[in-house]
Amino acid sequence: MTIARKLIYAASNGDNGFLCVGKNPSDVIVLHEPNGPSGGRPSRVELSTFLSFGADCPERLPLLGVIDSLVAASSATVPASPSVPEPGAAGAEPTPGEMVSST
Repeated sequence: MTIARKLIYAASNGDNGFLCVGKNPSDVIVLHEPNGPSGGRPSRVELSTFLSFGADCPERLPLLGVIDSLVAASSATVPASPSVPEPGAAGAEPTPGEMVSST
């Protein structure tokens, strides 16, 4: 069962390819939908199998572009957690058990 799909390619002959993910995030496939007049049937290929087809597969480059855009988008929206406090943050609040001087 496909939960989400993203268009990878739309061929000039009307064929379409989609990157699809199922209910389980490890269920990632490439779905090929042939154009109507061809009489072909949709086919599903696991992502790892599709990527193993090699560089001569014309749909591979668009798929890699989609993967790249997804990675770029996810890293742009996930803030990096700082490993040290922001400048000026230390000393703003006393730590538990620390005496506050009133000079």
